[in-house]
Formats: sequence, C-alpha cells, structure tokens
Amino acid sequence: MSKGSTSRFEPIALSADATVVAEFEETSAGATRYQSEAELEAELIQLLQEQAYEYLPILSEMDLVANLRAQLEALNRVTFTDAEWHWFFSTKIASKNEGVAEKTTRIQEDLIQVLARDDGSSKNIALLDRRNIHNNRLQVINQYDSPVMSSAGPEGGAQRANRYDVTILVNGLPLVHVELKRRGVDIREAFNQIDRYQRDSFWSGSGLFEYVQLFVISNGTLTKYYSNTTRTHRLDEQRYGPRGRRTSNSFEFTSWWADATNRPITDLAGFTKTFFAKHALLNVLTKYCVLTADRMLLVMRPYQIAATERILNRIETATNLKQLGTVSAGGYIWHTTGSGKTLTSFKTAQLASRLGGVDKVLFVVDRKDLDYQTKREYERFQKGAVNSNTSTAVLKRQLEEPSARIIITTIQKLSTFIAKNKGHAVYDGHVVIIFDECHRSQFGDMHTAITKAFKRYHLFGFTGTPIFAGNAGTGGNPALRTTAQAFGDKLHTYTIVDAISDKNVLPFRIDYVNTVKVGAVVDKQVSAIDTERALLDPSRVRQVTQYVIDHFDQKTKRNQTYALKDRRVAGFNALFATASIEAAKIYYNMFGRLQADLPEAKRLKVALIYSYAPNEAEDETGAGLLGEEEFETDLLDRSSRDFLEDAIQDYNDMFGTSYDTSADGFQNYYQDLSLRMKNREVDLVIVVNMFLTGFDATTLNTLWVDKNLRAHGLIQAYSRTNRILNSVKTYGNIVSFRDLETQTNDAIALFGNKDAAGIVLLKPYGEYFDEYAEKVTELRERFPLGQQIIGEQAQKAFIALFGALLRLRNILVSFDDFAGSQILSDRDLQDYQSTYLDLYQSFRRTDGADRESINDDVVFEIELIKQVEINVDYILMLVEKYRAAKGDGEDKEIKATIDRAVDSSPSLRNKKDLIEEFVDRLSVDEDVAEEWRAYVAAKREAELARIITEENLRPEQTRAFVDTAFRDGQVRGTGTAITQILPPVSRFAKGSNHGAKKQTVIDKLTAFFDRFFDLA
Repeated sequence: MSKGSTSRFEPIALSADATVVAEFEETSAGATRYQSEAELEAELIQLLQEQAYEYLPILSEMDLVANLRAQLEALNRVTFTDAEWHWFFSTKIASKNEGVAEKTTRIQEDLIQVLARDDGSSKNIALLDRRNIHNNRLQVINQYDSPVMSSAGPEGGAQRANRYDVTILVNGLPLVHVELKRRGVDIREAFNQIDRYQRDSFWSGSGLFEYVQLFVISNGTLTKYYSNTTRTHRLDEQRYGPRGRRTSNSFEFTSWWADATNRPITDLAGFTKTFFAKHALLNVLTKYCVLTADRMLLVMRPYQIAATERILNRIETATNLKQLGTVSAGGYIWHTTGSGKTLTSFKTAQLASRLGGVDKVLFVVDRKDLDYQTKREYERFQKGAVNSNTSTAVLKRQLEEPSARIIITTIQKLSTFIAKNKGHAVYDGHVVIIFDECHRSQFGDMHTAITKAFKRYHLFGFTGTPIFAGNAGTGGNPALRTTAQAFGDKLHTYTIVDAISDKNVLPFRIDYVNTVKVGAVVDKQVSAIDTERALLDPSRVRQVTQYVIDHFDQKTKRNQTYALKDRRVAGFNALFATASIEAAKIYYNMFGRLQADLPEAKRLKVALIYSYAPNEAEDETGAGLLGEEEFETDLLDRSSRDFLEDAIQDYNDMFGTSYDTSADGFQNYYQDLSLRMKNREVDLVIVVNMFLTGFDATTLNTLWVDKNLRAHGLIQAYSRTNRILNSVKTYGNIVSFRDLETQTNDAIALFGNKDAAGIVLLKPYGEYFDEYAEKVTELRERFPLGQQIIGEQAQKAFIALFGALLRLRNILVSFDDFAGSQILSDRDLQDYQSTYLDLYQSFRRTDGADRESINDDVVFEIELIKQVEINVDYILMLVEKYRAAKGDGEDKEIKATIDRAVDSSPSLRNKKDLIEEFVDRLSVDEDVAEEWRAYVAAKREAELARIITEENLRPEQTRAFVDTAFRDGQVRGTGTAITQILPPVSRFAKGSNHGAKKQTVIDKLTAFFDRFFDLA
C-alpha cells in the first residue's frame, strides 16, 4: 500500500464519550394532551433520573450547603471538621468579597483550593475532577427558594425571594440552571426570568448560585443554552440600554444544541438525552468553556465541539494505524467565516497537546492575524506560547524545550525555521500542526517544506472557504491545488447557510450600483467593463467617491447609536476595496479632494493600507481570488511607498501616532489601524487585499467594492461585514460598483451548500416593498388614525401588524429606492408608533416580580431578517440553465446542482421525484414555466384520483376539500368537511373502524398536500 493510502475497510474509532452525537433522530412520544409547566418540569427531572442523576429534595440553603460539604468530602476522600469546613466554605467557596467573576474564574482555572487543617497541615481540595470526569457526581434539585434577605441587592432595589425551576449540582455546586416555561409561551420569557435572577437573587445568601456556568431555557418545544458571564458586563448592558454591547448574556448569543450534522435538537426531551448525558455535560463544563482575557465566559457551540473531537479522534486513530506523516493522519475543518474558527482551532490545539504521546502542537497563523487582541487571547489559553517577535531564535528555543507542549507561531517564522534548521531533532517528534486559515495562498510552499522536514506529523487545517476544483488556481503543484489534496479528509462542515440559519452570522444585502452608462441606456445593474484603465477614469472615480460620501451615513446607519465598550457610538464603519495599489492611491486622493470643503464634523476619517503583493496583477486565472499582501513595504516601487508614507502621516496627524513604512513601523500601523477599526474610531479604510481576509471587526457593516471578486475571495471579502454585534446591525452590507452578480451567485452556490442563494441574500427590494405597501393599506383600513382601538384582541392585532410593518421598514430604509416612497408620512408614522408604544406598556405586566416578562402571545421585535430557503422558482431557474446547456457538457453539472438543491430543501425533498421526472422529460423548445405548470397539474390530478380510488372517497367532495386546503394553506383534520368525503359507512357498525379510516385519509391527503403545495 502506498504512503498515504488507506484500506477500504479502515476502522473507525468510536467513542461512547463523544460530546456531540453523530446524528440525532427525534422520536415522537405521540403526546396530545395539554402539558403544564409543572408537568414539563416533572418530565425533565424523570429523564435526568433515568440518566443516573440523583434527585434531591433540597429547598433551603442550609440543606444545599450541607450537601456541598458531603459531596466535596466524597470527591476528595476527606472528612472536614466543623471548624475546617466553616473556614474553607467562608474563604475558599463563599467569600463575601467575591462575585460572579471570581467564582467563574475558580471553576474554569482554579479548581484546586488549599484547605488549612486544624493540625496545621494543608490539603488540596478539588471542586471538580477535570481529568477523570466520571468521578464527578451529578444531582438535580427543583423549586429551590432563594434566601430572603432584608437588605437591598448589591445594585440597590428591593430584595424579593425567587423560586428556581431546576438546578443541576456538580459535586454539590450549582453549575447549571434550567428555567422552564410551558409549551406555547415565548422562550424569551425564560431568558428574561434568568436575567432577573442574576440581578436580584443569585448573589443572595452565600451566593452559591453565582457559580452557575451554564443556563438552559426551554418551553418544551424549543430549548437553548448559553454561558454565564461576569456581573460587570451585564450591568454595563443595562447601563447603556438594550442596544448595548452584546455579551453571552444577550438572547442573541443563546445557542441551539445540535448533532454533528448541525441539525438542531430543540425539544427538551431530545436535548436532555444528548446535552444532559452525563459525559456530554461534564465535557462541556470541563473542556469546552473558555474564559476570555476580558473575563467573559464563552461556551462552545456543538459544531465547534464536534470539529474538535473529530480532530482528536483522527490523531488517536492515525497513531494507532501507524499513519503518521501521511495525508491520512490529518484532515480539514470547513467552518464558515465568522463562526468562531479561531476559537475552535486553538481549543483543539490545547486539547491535542494533552494527548499522551504527542510531543508538540504547532498552532500556525498568518502574522497579520496575530494582532494585539489575538495575542491576549492566546496567552490566556497557554501562558508564554505566543512567539510573535521577528527572530526565529525564540521559536527554536520553544521547539527544543520539552515542557513547551503548545507553540503559537506564524507561517513565515515556521518557514524560516525549517529553511535554517535542516535535520533538527524536532522533526522526528510526534507533532500536530494546525493551520488556522488553510486557504491562504502561502500554504502551497509551506506544505512541501513541512512534509519534507517533519517525519511523524498530523496536518490539520481550518478554513471558511476551502479550495475545491472549481476555485483552485492553475499554478503550483497540481497535486496540492485543493484543500483535500493538501490536508486529506473533510472532518466536519458548518457552512454559511448553517451559520445564518442558527443566527451565528448575519445575512448579506447587496446593492449593484451602475457607474457606466452605454448611450442613453440607464441600467441599475453594472455593465461589464474590459479594462481597469476605463474604470479609473477621473470622472467615474469622482462619481463613485461622491456616491460613497453621499450614502455613507445611510449604509452605516449613522442615525442610530449603541454602546461599544464604555462609549456610545453612532453607526458602523466600512472598507473600500480597490483593484490595485494604483486604484487605491487615486481613490484616496479623491476622498481628500471631495471632503476638503466639508465641515470637519462631516468629514469621514479615511485611512489607507496596502503592501507588496507578489501577484498583484489580476490575470484571468487569479482575478478576484485575493492574493496575499505581505508586510514587506520595501518591495513596493518608490512611488507607491512614498504615497503610503504620506497616507500614514495623515493617519499620524489624525490620531497623534508616529508610524511609518519601515518594517516594524508598518506592522505596528497595521495593528493600530485594526484596533481603531474594531473600536469604531476610523470610518473608512481603503484597501487592495489587506483586511479582506482574516480581519474581524464587529463594528464593520459595509463593504464598498470596486474590484473583481470571485469564489473564496468573494466570500472572504463579503464576510468582513456580517459579524453579529447588536440589534442595530441586521446584515452585512455590500455595495458593488462592478457587475459581480454572477460571481456572487456562483460563490454562494459553491460555499453556501444547496439552498444558500435563498438564505444568504435578502430578497429584492420590490418584494419587500410590495409586502410593506400591503401592510400600510391594511393598517389604514383596520386602524384609522384618530380612532381608538377597542378590545384586547384588536389591540393585539394592531401590535402584530404594526410590528411587522416596522420590521419591513427597517429593511427598506437601507435601499436607495425607498427614499420618497415611504407611503406613510413621518407624522402618521409617529402617531401610529405612539399608539404602538402605549399598547406595549399596557401589555407589560405591572407586578414587580414579573416586570421583565412580556405577554405570552405578543412578541415585540423591531428588527428581523427573514430567511428564505430554496423554492420552486429557484429550481426552475436551474432547469432553464440545464435545458440551455443540454449537449454542451455542462448539463450534467447543472443537473447535479438541481439534485443537491432539492435534497437540501426541507420543503422540496418530498417533491424530488416530480422534479427529476420533469427535468428528464423537458422538451427543447417549450417555455419552462408553462410546461412545469401543466406537468404539475396533470400529476396532481392523477395522484388525487388514485387516492380517491384507493380509499373509495367521494370524488366531488374530496376535490372541493383539497381545493379548500390549498386555498387555506393547510389540511383540516377536524370538523364536518373531512367526514363528508369518507365513504358512506356507519361509524357505529361493528368492525367499521371509522376512526382509523378517517386518520388514514387525513394522512394521505396531508402527504398529498405537502407534496404539491407551492409547486405551481
């Protein structure tokens, strides 16, 4: 067998301790009865007991503390004297001077506390056993009463008792709290309840509930989890209002639990069987929580955990199979940009370094990614691991130091080390090498150097945009052009579609702005231009620049403010991507000229950055793929370097800094500019390729594009804009001055997985506006201004209607076309909003204990981006392409795309055979849409006739029943209509089984309805 090959029957390492289940199938219990909150709570406790949790009838703090003592004695095989326990509890567990921050740090970093014994000796007392997790004991309590105290809370306000739903104790400490609401109630109410507990009572008594690390909220149907964070961050949010800085205590940062295929496990029963499986919960608590440099506790999401464990499993499997030094020993993780790859990759490196037999773990990043904030976070993971100076001497010393198990270094430094240290002893060690961004172009050369130097290695890569055959370049080693060729198997996938569906990143909204008119034609779409010279015509550059200045406030939402750290800022910032250094220089000058006459307060703070790129010129194969810009400014031509020096001096004048284009000066400029972008101190940065890959700033929401982009280059650039920040930032905003529509659709199809085009992009302006116009008309007709809205039902209907209208309006205001087309005047909008807010207050519960709760069936949300999956129109568009391509050799690829799209869409999967048959029988010259409608009508009639015959139904009544179902959008299984279509038989006749017959018919007609609904 050749090096790197594997047997067809290669064993797969299976572990009962996998935290994330491979695939979860929901099992319906068939329950139909109304379930109260108390019954839901009882069901949860029963499920936990079935999983070997011990139930304790603890209701008071005295019992809670007594149990904690017993559990710590059992874990540590020690018996406290009363004096020892009193001292240990009051100083090491429940000190009055400690809050959430200190207790969180203790659980995450200081699990071993020292007990001073009565005899003067000392003993280590573990709060958790992180190494052998099954030594920890899990218990469950419910309806625990928080201690009632006469004093006010730590932030003031009246103290009141609270009763907590379900709490999970780990070795006696309350580390997980579950808050339940009955089915049918908004899950946010459970979130708000916990928010109140954190503020009002978790700190009370001995403050043991400040040890809670994870919260779970559920209404039975929907279940989510999230991490605790420090009290300080939560108070900051409250101080700065609801649009303040999001933390893990904001509802948007709650997470679904899921299986390894990214299928959410939402029902409480399924969640309990998987997330609360003892090994899974203990793994999450002891391995997959991260305390950041800012003392924020983050809990990893299921796809991050699954990816980490897939890599750890591959290391062990490949080692056992003696595959070290081959492509089979590694693999790659495809997690979309913005989904937290760096956290996942470094957590993987940390855990891999603890595996027996592994000598070193090298975590390799590009030096542009090793900014100040990143260094802080890496140092939190592994003190002294970051090697960021320019010399390779430190890296060499780390590689030679046995105790340095994990090393963070740059691609450039590792390459230099390998070149200078032939035959070094480290090459014979068992080494895991993890690349944080393995799509980067330098990897080709690095791969060859590494595989030649190291002998016993595993090579793993993380990327949001893998290199496939369709987006691979044509240069270099043909055996190393794709990510799979270089790294091996794809071990886990989490695409942009998964991330947007889970609301872990934002969708994109793209404007194509026409900058070139041909004759008298005025086209909203950009016309394709042949040469960069034409695009840099001074007249066009002036128009593009003026457009950016005129629309900057609108696109970056400068009329809306929010809290960022300890400041209140207005709106977001942006990048302007140019096609070349020459273009960047021209645009920078034009911004300067056009802003010269503006008042200083109105001027945008514009910065410029670029550096030498080995392949700057865009040829046919490389255009739009974003070549790497290095820090080597000395390789720039004299004119470009002088211009950059002047631009950096402008920056120095703006911010009182002293950077330049020297090696260290430019690198420091890059890092300072990165930080000021993240802090929203810079409005716009003009770039060529820098900042378009790897750069993360949550405050960035807009990318202005005047360059060609495609494939992974396009997704990388667009993804700079879609990091979640707050409720003001609703999507990543792309404004393109080039015709990139085809490239955008192709890139999303490549990286977005099947139904991506419907989810990643927002709908066209016209669809939103038509829906908005309908809502305005309905609002005026049903609720005329000046007339009182009488009755609770009418008031709720108004709230729902006006709330929907506001959500649409929030999206529409970002479209240029909406200006002057608002329909509702500003005064009318004000009047309606006054009524809306008044009713909002009236539906809030006034009782002090529940003042954060919102009425069960009224949800007030101003901003929501609707996610649309692949629909029939999209499939027909692909079919049209397929027919046009028939016989050209491209038809097979398009047909495969159709199949993948249908398979990926829940609403189309049961229609697959219809679509496939239609594609196969499609004639050459017929209109696709008309032929589809005729085909569907014939199929629908044939299948309905078969059901009528099989079940002996009344034909006329059945067709009327089905027509009503398609009109109403559902099959009604109750009422007299369904009984009228059944064959005439007495329900009381012996053996008639009328109920079973009725259910069979309902099931068949429902399946028929689901199959044909929305098809024509």
